[in-house]
Amino acid sequence: MPRLGTRKLYKLLEADLKSSGLKIGRDKMFSYLKHLHLLVKPLKSYTKTTHSRHWMHKHPNLVKDFKPQGPEQLWVSDITYMQTSEKTCYISLVTDAYSRKIMGYHLSEDLRTEHMAKALKMAIRNKKSTNKTIHHSDRGLQYCSDQYQSILTSNNLLCSMTDGYDCYQNALQKE
Repeated sequence: MPRLGTRKLYKLLEADLKSSGLKIGRDKMFSYLKHLHLLVKPLKSYTKTTHSRHWMHKHPNLVKDFKPQGPEQLWVSDITYMQTSEKTCYISLVTDAYSRKIMGYHLSEDLRTEHMAKALKMAIRNKKSTNKTIHHSDRGLQYCSDQYQSILTSNNLLCSMTDGYDCYQNALQKE
């Protein structure tokens, strides 16, 4: 029985173990199976969307103590994923930090920069003000790429990135 967990295995064998005169509890069974390297390894339960240990230029964090006072002062970009029955889909989002409005989005089947760029271009098309906007993201390859950076520069957006490798540093905070 592939991938049968130890708890279920113990329940299935409990009566046979007792009738055979073997005194072994569930915890002892865990220890014994671990010693023999027979425990089932847990399946990976997440999808990695950010690869930030790379050689490309990383921008400083401009929003560490910044609180936007109005819309379109600060945009936060991120990638999340959705597991369907056939595949994993990725959603690129550009969100206004003040209004929480999603300014741009794009759904794709992979993590190529061009998909994140489509979300950014949509956000730029939806921008109403001429004010300077800070674009904040993690240090992922897509955001550091020349393609993405040139869109930011040509549209007069200031680039800001997380300080380190903490994925929650670019998350919108609850008010």
